[in-house]
Amino acid sequence: MADKLPHEKGFHISWDQIHRDSRALAWRLDGHGPDDGGWKAIVAITRGGMAPAMIIARELDIRLVDTISIKSYDNQTQGAAQVLSKPDEDMVGDGTGVLVIDDLVDSGKTLEVVRKMYPKAHFATVYAKPKGEPMVDTFITGVSQDTWIFFPWDMALQYVEPYRGA
Repeated sequence: MADKLPHEKGFHISWDQIHRDSRALAWRLDGHGPDDGGWKAIVAITRGGMAPAMIIARELDIRLVDTISIKSYDNQTQGAAQVLSKPDEDMVGDGTGVLVIDDLVDSGKTLEVVRKMYPKAHFATVYAKPKGEPMVDTFITGVSQDTWIFFPWDMALQYVEPYRGA
């Protein structure tokens, strides 16, 4: 049997599922911040971390939300992480009391870059692959390293042929 392409071993996430899993992440983080259990801010890693960060900010009543833009993928190929923009340093400082949120940790390269910038932040992702797990403090669902996750913002609704034909 031929090796599968990255997109052929896919895990499809719906909007409902990302919402439920992001809420579950919020519940797991609730009461675990350094400020009497609270968190002062969220930094979402763009682009994938923006939807989970919005949901977590709502659930935990965190009003200070910013983004850090890092490019590490070109389509389905991962390269070196490059910081494109970052939050105000006065707001984030060393990361104390800050949640850094992303949709997925894959190899951990992106989170490694951000962790060097904000060593005291708490890193949380909705999904985690084994190579990246050491870079994340909290996550909800583990997936195998060879699984490609299809997020709802990457998908369109369309007809799909049945496996055994029409």
